[in-house]
Amino acid sequence: MTEARLHDHVFLGANHDDNARRTLWVVALTAAMMFAEIVAGYLTGSMALLADGFHMATHAGALGVAAAAYAYARRHAHDPRYSFGTGKVGDLAGFASALVLGLVALGIGVESVRRLLEPASVAFGEATVVAVAGLIVNIISALLLSGGHHHGHRHEHGHAHDGHQHGHGHGHDNNLRSAYMHVLADALTSVLAIAALLSGRFLGWTWLDPAMGIVGAIVIARWSWSLMRDTAAVLLDRTDDHVADEVREETERPGDAAITDLHVWRLGPDAHAAIVSVTGSVTVDSILARLKPVHELKHVTVEIR
Repeated sequence: MTEARLHDHVFLGANHDDNARRTLWVVALTAAMMFAEIVAGYLTGSMALLADGFHMATHAGALGVAAAAYAYARRHAHDPRYSFGTGKVGDLAGFASALVLGLVALGIGVESVRRLLEPASVAFGEATVVAVAGLIVNIISALLLSGGHHHGHRHEHGHAHDGHQHGHGHGHDNNLRSAYMHVLADALTSVLAIAALLSGRFLGWTWLDPAMGIVGAIVIARWSWSLMRDTAAVLLDRTDDHVADEVREETERPGDAAITDLHVWRLGPDAHAAIVSVTGSVTVDSILARLKPVHELKHVTVEIR
């Protein structure tokens, strides 16, 4: 009845290796800044520097997870134990990073409320210098992570009752997005800290430092929730309604076929898969031809009933 063909299931992003290199550079920059802050904190006795250094350590750890995810996905890309490849490893790392980001937001919020209720002395000069240095590092890191270009191609093969389309294009890399959000979170806290520290030093508004911390915690928590929601959807194989609607439209538009069962889910940054069960006077090849315009699809299984 059916014929089997061997083919790979590599659904890594088109810029996977490039993004991996960028992430490693950002890990190195973040780790260096973290080390400098902790050492400076011990040498100067500044709790502000120590606190920021250990705060940055959590981001360095999360960025390290992102870098490890890129390496793991590439190393196991052809591992037959993964039925649909390792394209979702980045989403798993992104979900873990989102959890860390949420915990960071919670920690910042709790500490800020505590300092708002119990004001503490702040070494405004030292803290401002460190905040500016941190902001510079974060800007460089953000530029590294936001760079890149996309390119794509596709090829396909089908058989009696099962057809497959494979290719590469451009999509959303949640692993890179999680790393970028950690950098943005650090940049945001640096900007808010600089504004608060300058106000405290020159205007005496010491309350503004913890108040800015609360604002930053709320914004970071929203970023965390957004990333957690999107990565969880990929990990749970939530149907992409846009792609599913397009598949249904392209398949049924001529009027000689009807979809009886349809599953559409994401395999990686550049790839969606679909299982399409069809009734009507059509062939597998004709259905595959109709689905060519749906560029998001890279692995298609067609069943004619």
